[in-house]
Amino acid sequence: MPDRSRSHCDAGLAYKNQAFLDSADARPLRMISEYLEPLSHFRRHRIRDTVVFFGSARIRHGEGPLARYYEDARTLARLLTEWSEQLQAPSRRFVVCSGGGPGIMEAANRGAHEAGGKTIGLNIGLPFEQQPNPYISPELCFEFHYFFMRKFWFAYLAKALVVFPGGFGTLDEMMEILTLAQTRKLAKKIVTVLYGTSYWKEIINFDALIRHGTIAPEDMELFEFADDPEAALAILKEGLTRLYLTPEQPLPEQERETPAIAKTAI
Repeated sequence: MPDRSRSHCDAGLAYKNQAFLDSADARPLRMISEYLEPLSHFRRHRIRDTVVFFGSARIRHGEGPLARYYEDARTLARLLTEWSEQLQAPSRRFVVCSGGGPGIMEAANRGAHEAGGKTIGLNIGLPFEQQPNPYISPELCFEFHYFFMRKFWFAYLAKALVVFPGGFGTLDEMMEILTLAQTRKLAKKIVTVLYGTSYWKEIINFDALIRHGTIAPEDMELFEFADDPEAALAILKEGLTRLYLTPEQPLPEQERETPAIAKTAI
């Protein structure tokens, strides 16, 4: 006779089975968790949209020939946050967001923190270089396993993008946003600033791309160049005011349940 005194179900509750959750079969659950957990935090803290700062993790405060870009990113993030904190809005607008690590990312979070604003870090688990910097608002500090989910959150809430000098990662992130804008896969406009004209025109030969016909001349209208924090701030304020600070239309009924995040999906 079977022993009825104890359960014969070895698996137990699936959502409490850590071995299952860590398995290949549960990969879709891990992916969706990297969407749902940040979403819950952004709703709770009424983060409506972001200004994303991209740039190298290797540009450090006071070190090397590109060190001035650290201070410029810090200053721009501070000025932008001071401006956004003065806006009359029920939710937080144009919150500075970075990849959460050192270098330009740290500088952006640092400037926003110094201005007394909330600031977001979308960190990624890497074997080197990428530990969360201390200036991220603790409740808005996330660590991702999947690059594509991290990129989704960069794009989903972004109303503006500032790209400081960087390497492979910065180029990858920048080109993905520009490609989405070029191919009209964004349900919004992202104000984009390439910071450091001489750097970017040396790294990317935009004129050659046009000459060879691989981009159209009008694709250059997807972004503007800036070389100091004040010029970059002017571009951001003008674009964000024109595109996003006009009187708003009532939200469609299906969106009213999540008022903290406007429908600007990629």
